[in-house]
Amino acid sequence: MFKRFVLISIVAAAFTACTDDSVNIEDLKAIGGARYGGTFRFMSSEKIETLLPLQATTIYTQRITSQIFDPILRLDASWSKVIPSVAESFSVSPDGKSYTLHIRKGVYFHPDECLDGDERELIAEDVKFTLDMSCSGLKINDVSFMLIDRVVGAAAFHDATKTQLKAGGVSGIKVLDRYKIRIDLVEAFAGFDKLLTYSGFGVFPKEAYEFYHDDIKKHPVGTGPFMLEEFSGKGLKLKRNPNYWAKDQFGNQLPFLANIELSYTKNKRSELIAFRQREIDLVLEIPMEDVDNILGSLQEAQEGKTVKHKVDSKQSFSVTFLGMSERNPIFKDVRARQAFNHAIDRKSLVNHTLLGEGYPVLNGFIPNTEFFPASRVKGPDFNVAKAQALLAQAGFPNGTGFPPMVIYVSGNKDAANHLLAKGISKQLKENLGITTTVELVNFDQRNQLVKSGKASLWVSGWIADYPDGESFLSIFYGKYANLHSEFMNPFKYRNNRFDELYVSMNKELDPEKRTDIMVECDQQIVDDAVVIPLTNDDFITMINSRIRNFKTNSLENLDFSSIFIKEPKGSH
Repeated sequence: MFKRFVLISIVAAAFTACTDDSVNIEDLKAIGGARYGGTFRFMSSEKIETLLPLQATTIYTQRITSQIFDPILRLDASWSKVIPSVAESFSVSPDGKSYTLHIRKGVYFHPDECLDGDERELIAEDVKFTLDMSCSGLKINDVSFMLIDRVVGAAAFHDATKTQLKAGGVSGIKVLDRYKIRIDLVEAFAGFDKLLTYSGFGVFPKEAYEFYHDDIKKHPVGTGPFMLEEFSGKGLKLKRNPNYWAKDQFGNQLPFLANIELSYTKNKRSELIAFRQREIDLVLEIPMEDVDNILGSLQEAQEGKTVKHKVDSKQSFSVTFLGMSERNPIFKDVRARQAFNHAIDRKSLVNHTLLGEGYPVLNGFIPNTEFFPASRVKGPDFNVAKAQALLAQAGFPNGTGFPPMVIYVSGNKDAANHLLAKGISKQLKENLGITTTVELVNFDQRNQLVKSGKASLWVSGWIADYPDGESFLSIFYGKYANLHSEFMNPFKYRNNRFDELYVSMNKELDPEKRTDIMVECDQQIVDDAVVIPLTNDDFITMINSRIRNFKTNSLENLDFSSIFIKEPKGSH
């Protein structure tokens, strides 16, 4: 998923009794110290254009759609174990090629016009429909790459559904009874259960698509803890789903909040000011050096004039990189790509350009995590002499004859990615004699430039869709080079050896052997200099102390279902 692109899990018993919508949330009582009611407010630097999970390919959008739609499965608080969600349990065949899901009873879709203003119970047919849609070739579906090569019949269904759905759906997705569904895989895939935690597979009813068609992106009908109340160019507002199925560990029905409000910010400083003025409760992705400066002086803190808050930091399963498109003939030559890799001093970019923000990537593309030993991958060393020699071998001695290029970057002026792009441009000039300019564009413009092939160089980021190294490696798979996509192999990289390793990795069920193949895949990406990994960072958030039970995770998604508001003592 695009960065600048799971949920906190609660294993709950099925909740079949419907709550009376007329009950005032302020009158509801919770045990265990929690409280019902209140509005939680935060900001986004990117506008939300769609509320359809199949189109939620950025972390900004997913943070909202994951509140409205429930995933098929979830990850626990450690983000390593798959636990129930819409599917209350699942089993895997001995050969690893069939997954049988048992669907939770008593889960209801939000009342909507497409359901005649009523609610309806979610059943196995709804999970099949959602997965069928996820495999389709329809223009509104942006997540088909995750399933079409894995599920039996998915590729054929995708090709047959460019304009409309095909009766029967995907042959490898079968409804066994009202609450049971089986998914047959082309080959065993060790990470398939984790893949089913992906928020892009948030379940929605067939009626919603048939009623709204392409306009469904503005009319989300899910089963999640919150429902859409308002959606405009200024932001959006969600309201509590009074009939949500999940309960917390004390038996309290979730969620606690009455509303969630999202507005847009032009820059991080205005977001921090809004936090200081108590207009919002949460700040995401904060530069650490800005925290003390914006929250006020020590004297103000002693006088109780500053916002009582908590700062949380988690390792992010993400990487920021410089993309190079092989649509440009220059970058078809591996020596040119390798020259760029060896000419860029990542340590200097972090220490001097970013003033210590983040960590230089010195190994491969996959970050070092509990599921991947990055230290086993040998990254490109900073070596100007080697870079100059490689560039000369590619036909551009001392940069002579190398055409001027543009490095495209999205975001705000002098934000981290913009500073990185300027730092890279300077190093390329000093170390290789290559002239590049940096052009700041908005997120959609950057994506369109990459998708169309007009961008030869761009700064971007990738964050795992689920906690597995495969989520990073998938974007280099040669088959995806044929896609008209800004995020699945936009580099147009094709290497038979990598593809063979990637396919064998997905078939391997032995964890240690699979990790060995994953390391070899990542090493191949480094050796072929497909991209230039630049930095890893932490996911740093700042939350008003009145917000309780707020937790973050390394996938940078958010779960608001179990947080509640309780004013701290002595607050103003």
